[in-house]
Amino acid sequence: MNNWNNEYMAEYHRQEILDEAEQIRLGKLVVSSQVYRPHLLNRTMFSFANWMISTGKKLRKRYEVPSVDCSHSRTGSFAH
Repeated sequence: MNNWNNEYMAEYHRQEILDEAEQIRLGKLVVSSQVYRPHLLNRTMFSFANWMISTGKKLRKRYEVPSVDCSHSRTGSFAH
């Protein structure tokens, strides 16, 4: 029987797993500590998107056909 080798390999794999978990923890720590600073293109696209949204809402209000309330028909009929 070669129990010593099995125990050695199990301990080696356990240590590898612990080392990998520590690397993941450190990687998450580094990512969470970094401050997000968008580049010029990102800032420009964000501003452009906000401008398009605000302009689109104003244009929709200006040119949208008002909806008709069909619940009050002149004939009193319930058929649509």
